[in-house]
Amino acid sequence: MASIRQNKISELLKRELSMIFQQNASSYCKGAMVTVTIVRVTKDLSLAKVYLSIFGAKDNEEAFEEIQKHTGHVRSDLAKIVRNQLRKTPELQFFVDDSLDYAMKIDELLK
Repeated sequence: MASIRQNKISELLKRELSMIFQQNASSYCKGAMVTVTIVRVTKDLSLAKVYLSIFGAKDNEEAFEEIQKHTGHVRSDLAKIVRNQLRKTPELQFFVDDSLDYAMKIDELLK
C-alpha cells in the first residue's frame, strides 16, 4: 500500500508529465496524443513507473519506442518543473497501458 507521500508525488508527476507530453507531442511521440494514466512511485522515491495510453499514431509501438528514446529529455524537463518540490527526480520507466483496448475487446465479445 502506498503512503500519502507516494500518492502526492505520483499525482504531481502525473500532472506534470501530462503537460510535458501535451506541449512536446511532435518531438517526443511523433505527433501522437499521449495520456498518462497511472504513475506508481517506489517507496524510496527513486523510480516512477509511468503507464501511457497512446492515441492517433499510425503505429503505437513506434510512437512508444520514440518516447522511450526521449526518456532522458522527458526526465530533464520534469526535473526543471519539480525542482522546488523534490530533491531528486525519480528515474522514469514507461509502460503501455492497454486497459482501454482490453475493455473494448471485452465489450465486443459481450455483444
